[in-house]
Amino acid sequence: MLGPALLAASRSDRIRRLVSGASVTRPVVDRFIAGDGLPEALAAVRTLIAQGVEATLDHLGEDVTDAAQAHRNRDAYLRLLEALGREGLGGHAEVSVKLSAFGQGLPDGHDLALAGARRVCEAAAAIGTTVTLDMEDHTTVDSTLAILAELRRDHPRTGAVLQAYLRRTEDDARALAVEGSRVRLVKGAYKEPASVAYQSRRDVNLAYARCLRILMAGDGYPMIGSHDPRMIELAVRLADGYGRSSGTYEFQMLYGIRDAEQRRLAAEGRRIRAYVPYGADWYGYFMRRLAERPANLAFFLRSFTTRH
Repeated sequence: MLGPALLAASRSDRIRRLVSGASVTRPVVDRFIAGDGLPEALAAVRTLIAQGVEATLDHLGEDVTDAAQAHRNRDAYLRLLEALGREGLGGHAEVSVKLSAFGQGLPDGHDLALAGARRVCEAAAAIGTTVTLDMEDHTTVDSTLAILAELRRDHPRTGAVLQAYLRRTEDDARALAVEGSRVRLVKGAYKEPASVAYQSRRDVNLAYARCLRILMAGDGYPMIGSHDPRMIELAVRLADGYGRSSGTYEFQMLYGIRDAEQRRLAAEGRRIRAYVPYGADWYGYFMRRLAERPANLAFFLRSFTTRH
């Protein structure tokens, strides 16, 4: 019952006001969200870079309800990329885009999202960086991968995210383990039915390991999206076993989680990138992440004791 309750809370203006106004809320939000605006996001990127950690930025705002909102989200990314270029940060920061923020779920949303993502890819290329398409629930996978294929025609460094808990992902990993392809592998955070996704932690971990092996053995650029020490250790072993240099793969972790581990990997000479969300829509983002898998609540709370 916790998941539906959290999802309902994410859409409640009354609960939004209560949560947003609580004195204990902002320190929690500041731990995981870089800030409401672009200046705070840029400051977070500069701090990360000084620690040897690169960044991928997510401007919050998904599941739009009209084309005008989709265009506003696109324009927010264009402003972000302009700022990154102006500050010379393009070599250390890319952007992550949820296609639902660009209208993917609207009527004719596939074409709308493709057009918006193409504009963002063009702006990213102009400052020497790139774009990764975040993956959402299983109903969007085919559309997202089709948009990826279109974007890679002109912007071959455009990346994608694969979720290991989906039963289809091993096949998707094989298809994307090709030269020039950038793939972030995550376990998956959405509540999915057993018909399309593994349900037990053990099965998800095994699926992640299988997919990771496929990507590491392939010719693409794997991005290991995990905070799990076992998966990080496995990735290091596979990279060494396949003779991969530090510039042919990277680790990715969420902003504000396992900061010390991020710095440790950087100190070892491993490439590490933090996923940095920012924007005024932090409440919806935060509550939806909890609603997608309520176990995230315990994970976020537990992370307070393991930050250093």
